[in-house]
Amino acid sequence: MSAWRSYEAHLIPAFHERFEERWGKGSAPFLDPAAQNQPMPRAQWINADTGAALAVVPIWSDDEEHRSFGVFYLPPAGDIWVLRPGYPGYLEGKGAGKEREVALRNDGFKKAVAHAEEFIYGVQE
Repeated sequence: MSAWRSYEAHLIPAFHERFEERWGKGSAPFLDPAAQNQPMPRAQWINADTGAALAVVPIWSDDEEHRSFGVFYLPPAGDIWVLRPGYPGYLEGKGAGKEREVALRNDGFKKAVAHAEEFIYGVQE
């Protein structure tokens, strides 16, 4: 049985802290738990045995054509890893039409969550 559990509370502050430690202050406004107007994580897990954590987070930049999802892993001993699920198939762009935009966003989210779950649980057959 896996020690990983879904974590439904607010974003764990260590995601923001470790990202800024590694890449500099202000480098991750999308992970800032104090930013009320930023999107909150869509999926988050914590490992009860090790204290490791994983999150699928919307990454919104000011440029509307470069909005996507990121998968971030916090190892128990510190640091932060960016897991690469590949091209998410979703970039929010102008003129795509609202229905198409929502479909692309949902597909991108599903792909990022599937990548996170594969990282946690391994390939399920």
